[in-house]
Amino acid sequence: MDKTLCSPHPGTNKSNSSNCSAADRGTPTTRKPGGRSGSHSPGSGSLGGPAGAGGARGAVLGNSMNLQQQARKRQLEGVLSKYTNLIQGWQNRYFVLDPELGQLQYFVNEQGRSQKPRGSLPLIGASVAPSDEAPHMFIVHSVNGELYKLRASDAKEQQFWIHQLQACARRHSDSSAKVRKLKGSDEHLSVERAGGQELLVMSQAEGQQKSLVQSIDSLPTRGPLSCLDQDLLLLKATSAATLSCLGECLSILQHSQNHGQNPQSASQRHHAPHGAPSDGAPVWTVPKSPSGEQLKNGGLTPLRSAEPSPALRKKSLCHGAEHHPGLEDVSPAEEATDTEDNEEEDLGVLDDQRSVILHLLSQLKLGMDLTRVVLPTFILEKRSLLEMYANFMAHPDMFLSITAGATAEDRIVRFVEYYLTAFHEGRKGAVAKKPYNPALGETFHCSWEVPRDRVRPAPRSEPGRGPPGEEAPGGCYRVRFVAEQVSHHPPVSAFYCESREKTMCVNAHVWTKSKFMGMSIGVSMVGEGVLCLLEHDEEYVFTLPCAYARSILTVPWVELGGKVSINCAKSGYSATVTFHTKPFYGGKVHRVTAEVKHNPTNTIVCKAQGEWNGTLEFTYSSGETKVMDTSKLPVIRKRLRPVEKQGRTESRRLWQHVTKSLKEGNIDEATKHKHKLEERQRGEERQRTADNKPWTPRYFIKEGEGWIYNSPLWKST
Repeated sequence: MDKTLCSPHPGTNKSNSSNCSAADRGTPTTRKPGGRSGSHSPGSGSLGGPAGAGGARGAVLGNSMNLQQQARKRQLEGVLSKYTNLIQGWQNRYFVLDPELGQLQYFVNEQGRSQKPRGSLPLIGASVAPSDEAPHMFIVHSVNGELYKLRASDAKEQQFWIHQLQACARRHSDSSAKVRKLKGSDEHLSVERAGGQELLVMSQAEGQQKSLVQSIDSLPTRGPLSCLDQDLLLLKATSAATLSCLGECLSILQHSQNHGQNPQSASQRHHAPHGAPSDGAPVWTVPKSPSGEQLKNGGLTPLRSAEPSPALRKKSLCHGAEHHPGLEDVSPAEEATDTEDNEEEDLGVLDDQRSVILHLLSQLKLGMDLTRVVLPTFILEKRSLLEMYANFMAHPDMFLSITAGATAEDRIVRFVEYYLTAFHEGRKGAVAKKPYNPALGETFHCSWEVPRDRVRPAPRSEPGRGPPGEEAPGGCYRVRFVAEQVSHHPPVSAFYCESREKTMCVNAHVWTKSKFMGMSIGVSMVGEGVLCLLEHDEEYVFTLPCAYARSILTVPWVELGGKVSINCAKSGYSATVTFHTKPFYGGKVHRVTAEVKHNPTNTIVCKAQGEWNGTLEFTYSSGETKVMDTSKLPVIRKRLRPVEKQGRTESRRLWQHVTKSLKEGNIDEATKHKHKLEERQRGEERQRTADNKPWTPRYFIKEGEGWIYNSPLWKST
């Protein structure tokens, strides 16, 4: 056993303990309580002696027990790589496992052992498990919510540390269980005392964090030590995030203890006052923003809204809804093909703006709702969010081809193909910039003219396209689009798109919920859309994925994540589309998979995989396959009125001065114009409040939790 404790390579040790050196990278050593390295020869117990056979067995047993007791008192130590954070990554640290204390401690290096440990993790009740995130990696997860991500030099060393840590954790957990059993009725009191101590520690930590923030904020803005120093701003941000995490962990632990120690009936728990623990024990609470998301597979899962079914919407709309002009407001003769290139450059390395980002992060907490947070102007795209939704329609020929499918299976497959190709142009690839937040009442109008021969029915291996730019003698189909910001708090956008010739339309509403997630920002698209194919009396209800801005302190980039659904109740077909977020180590970015199923027969009729901003491969039930490159699909430019002919609240006109300044690279001027728009909006809101006049959208009406276009195509057919 001593040989195993001394080296992670069983069978490689000699009987002389001097061969085991702490200076060897990653080779753990054992120490006696006095601190000197030592080892005992495994063969030191002799079977031959004056005590005879019985004495020999007793000697062996006694030596074995002594060896075990001595091994438990020895300290295991060595160098391991520890994951610190996204900025510093992996760093070598000197780790010491103290079996008596049941703690794993670490120091900067071996020479620093005489000083206070840089960190300490209690092993009682801890879990130790290997991880495939990195070679030879394992994770030690303590019951207090803290964890260490560690990496050994090879597989044998990894297994050795795991075995010793698990043994130490089991030993102390078993001892603790025996103590709890002996205490009997005193257990509940000890848990309460522990809970009180935890609350006291959290209160002290919160006070220290507040003092830290006040000390930093009190520093001058200029000079050798400034309150805007990047390291100090990062310290503020990480301290706030750490305190929030600790509070969350404590709440979870208290919840588990309350359920384990006080197994009261469900009815008693349900009748407890909202927000208060049913046993009256104090609970540490962490401020949370109202959230409809759940963390799942490393991403936020989009939620369905609670609006009525499409069939109910039809009935409610058919009973005398007031008519307002909408798509008819814009004459085709007034529109011209959009000449904006809409190109966006990546933010790149934010060296110049890092202090601004750090200062912003220092004011945020994990999970904080960013709806009311004003973000810096340099991260803005040169378009409104409403126009971004219009850009999802950049392939209207594929959109119109959906209703041309001969069967219900063909139609839902075509819809999935269109859905997966829409995000590349809508999101501008993976550019890490944010569209303008639409002002309340802001609108966006546009249309597309689609040559008829490009949407004719065609085999799947040949998407229904003619040569680029070629028009059929029959002219073009016209697709019209209108979007409106129908609510400001919460921020809800609604859009409607239709083709009267093809008797099809889409109605959707989206509530964008932004959330701070440490070194990234998550945006959940809460809501749903409905595609209506009136020719076939079919409705397809679909949701949208979440978006994430990653690495916001280094080189920002955007990815999509979450699982979305497409369902057609009439045909019984459904599709599940999963946007995969990149794993922490390895893996591809922007990966997406999809599966189309016929629910009555539980038959999969189509599968897709690839990148949503790259190549997609579709495999059909017939055995056919098709490859589409989203970056090479021809884009049909939208048509819209020139800015001078647009209404005062239309996006291009409303944001024209901000856009012009951003194009010129004048961030200060852009910020000034943006501030004017925001102040004007606040003034209008104050005036409506004073007049007691609620805001009434122009083109959409509220139905349940959703928003419906006031003159949808299904009403006029």
